Amino acid sequence: MASVFSASTSVTLGMNQIYLNSDLDQLQRQKIFMYSFTRTSIAIPKCGVKLYMVPFKLFSGLRISRSCAMAKSLVFGGEHSEKQLISGALGTTKSQRFKMLDDSEFNTLGGTNDLERQLQDFFSEVKSMIKMGKEEDAVDLLQANYEAVKAQVDSGDQGIEEAALLDVIALGYMALGDLRTVGSLMNLLYEIVNGLKDEEPLLDSILMHMGSMHAKLEKFEKSMHFYGRSLEIMERKFGSNNSLLCTPLLGMANALGSDGRATEAIKTYQRVITVLESSRGEEGEELAVPLCALGNLLIKEGKASDAEYPFQRVLKIFTRSYGERDVRVGMTMCSLAQVKCAKGEVNDAIDLYKTAINILNESKYMALDDKALEKMRIDLAELLHAVGRQQEGRLLLEECLLISERFDGKAHPSSVPHLVNLATSYSRSKNFAEAERLLRISLQILGKNAPPDDPSITFPMLNLAVVLFNLHRDEEAERLAMDVLHFREKAFGKESVPVGEALDCLVSIRSRLDKDDGESVELLKRLLKIQEKAFGPESMEVIETLKRIVHFLDKMGLKNEKNPLQNRLSVLRNKHKQMVMY
Repeated sequence: MASVFSASTSVTLGMNQIYLNSDLDQLQRQKIFMYSFTRTSIAIPKCGVKLYMVPFKLFSGLRISRSCAMAKSLVFGGEHSEKQLISGALGTTKSQRFKMLDDSEFNTLGGTNDLERQLQDFFSEVKSMIKMGKEEDAVDLLQANYEAVKAQVDSGDQGIEEAALLDVIALGYMALGDLRTVGSLMNLLYEIVNGLKDEEPLLDSILMHMGSMHAKLEKFEKSMHFYGRSLEIMERKFGSNNSLLCTPLLGMANALGSDGRATEAIKTYQRVITVLESSRGEEGEELAVPLCALGNLLIKEGKASDAEYPFQRVLKIFTRSYGERDVRVGMTMCSLAQVKCAKGEVNDAIDLYKTAINILNESKYMALDDKALEKMRIDLAELLHAVGRQQEGRLLLEECLLISERFDGKAHPSSVPHLVNLATSYSRSKNFAEAERLLRISLQILGKNAPPDDPSITFPMLNLAVVLFNLHRDEEAERLAMDVLHFREKAFGKESVPVGEALDCLVSIRSRLDKDDGESVELLKRLLKIQEKAFGPESMEVIETLKRIVHFLDKMGLKNEKNPLQNRLSVLRNKHKQMVMY
């Protein structure tokens, strides 16, 4: 039987699993994001500026299946034909980084037969249509097959054959991104699969696909149910330590992690690692997938120290297998650099990033304007700024801008994040005039390419307000900050994190203009509510805002209002001191 890749397992190999989950995600269509300093403790001055970036996932992952099942009708090229078929899987990855398991291990059910070849032809045709941009033709082909199998189901045929064809069709719609249709197909498929006995041939493969598709639909409980049933079938067939179990186990671990059940997910990844170590040895290349997935999850859970060991093992495996200058080594170094950042070992992280970027540049594996490589440059630039090596960091930011202008043109919106990053760099070096120039260029570009009410424009606007504040052009800075506040209230809601950032900046500007302290207190109270909701009532952000409110109330002589807040502030300070001590 021909072995194919499927959507049954998705494991991300790489870094950058920690993103700022806030209303800023709404700006994705303009690809301008506020960068969050989540990895290291970097002090940001009041009314400060932040780097911009575009989040991404470094690898789409490795998908594996040993899928096949029989059905009674299949349509090729839009023409109905009464042909039997075997269910396979739709390979969606662009490239295979390395093998998880040998193809031969998925061929436990015998050699390839005509039915399987028919199904592979069907998949190949659907995938080819999608790749060539003929989505409508692909939909017509899938719909014709659906109508044929639905007729069989309605006539009472609800066996493994019908389940197999529905499985194929659902995977096709998944590749098209039509999740609504996938959801309805899952409902029909569930009715059939629920009535099938575990002994049915190839049911385990269909169940794995159902687990994967339910995970894509963010129905994680159902996803784990189907993965679990598939796992039970395979354990009875092959034993509890067979490497074939790794496919459903990895899918289950991924679903558990996505559902917030990190402890269970970690245990499941560890089981995969144990199974592979026992069957393949402790230095087998296939260990890289679960080790990377485990490392990424540990970083996400704030367990950077625990995450270092898995990535160190992967680095050793790839270095031994491919040499020190291989692209896989470079990518793993980036993951390890993120771990070092989270642990506060910034200089080690800088060295890893530099080596990794050099390896990737030499290999020419990634295009010069690849977003993953761009993200690495920005990460490295930020770290260099954090340790006072601004000039080195600025050179990287300038490189990002030049690459963007080379590939997209100087007036393209893709250059805006890089212009803002450079402005940030110059602001940190107190060169506010150059920062203002860059920010005004970015606003001109957005003004020509985005609607006037698009909230993307508020990010360089707020940065410009900060720069003008530092140039002591306070009235102009206040007008800009007010505009940003109104934009963001309308776009994100009055209690959103972006609105809180605008309030924070506006209060700083107004305090130097000697504006009404009472109004500043009200603005800070709004900011406090936002921070309590977003960061927690005992967060450092809340402490800083409480200090500012207490200052204004003391200045206004409002002791009765000040005292309760002063007491709360004292309690929070003591708690944080104790946390630092222990």
